[in-house]
Amino acid sequence: MAKSFPTLALFAAVLSCGTASAQTTAPVDDDGFKQPLRKLTFNPGLNQREFERSTLSALEIHDPLESWNRRVYHFNYRFDQWVFLPVVDGYRYVTPGFVQKGVTNFFGNLGDVPNLINSVLQLKGERALNTTARLLFNTTLGVAGLWDPATLMGLPKHREDFGQTLGFYGTPAGPYLMLPILGPSNLRDTTGLVVDFGVAQEINYLNVAKVSSSHPEVIVVRGIDQRSTTSFRYGQLNSPFEYEKLRFFYTESRKLQIAE
Repeated sequence: MAKSFPTLALFAAVLSCGTASAQTTAPVDDDGFKQPLRKLTFNPGLNQREFERSTLSALEIHDPLESWNRRVYHFNYRFDQWVFLPVVDGYRYVTPGFVQKGVTNFFGNLGDVPNLINSVLQLKGERALNTTARLLFNTTLGVAGLWDPATLMGLPKHREDFGQTLGFYGTPAGPYLMLPILGPSNLRDTTGLVVDFGVAQEINYLNVAKVSSSHPEVIVVRGIDQRSTTSFRYGQLNSPFEYEKLRFFYTESRKLQIAE
């Protein structure tokens, strides 16, 4: 054991010499990229609100009806908080998960009808074929859409609406609109909603539109299901400028959907 100490000492000495030599022969080149934040200066008094105010110019959207839209926004906020979400929570509590999934799949299958029509109108042949196959498999193998075998078969869902179709052909978005209960929109997309609804009523796929006219509870269940599967919650941005942010995010997301 005693002989090992001189060996360890010698090894440490060689290691230290080698390290010192390496430091001498290979100095760190202070080229300005080693510590990029070293010379960064900032205002220690800058808070989140001031930062958000400085970015408002980037969030400007054509909103001539802003005063009215803000009132609708606050109505939606309270309606969501006091009515819609409690109903959704009750629905989730009393409805088994597999039933909720079946309801979502059923209405999603109905939604593929306007998806198909608008894919054709936008000359998106591959998406039109994909959606046609989804309708065929989900309506038959999926028992009127209660199951979604098409997704398991590698046929993803693509959402296309008439608002996107109008945008595809160059129709401008028009003024921003906050719709009661339905949420953010614009003049073009609101027109698209009306057209898609009218087309769905005329096609009457699986006789749902006709049944809904005499049984409005079907529309209520569809609305509850759609809200249940939508993750957005008013106030989740935790910002006094949520209205502006929501308006900006909606507008930009629609541009991306039209461009894809």
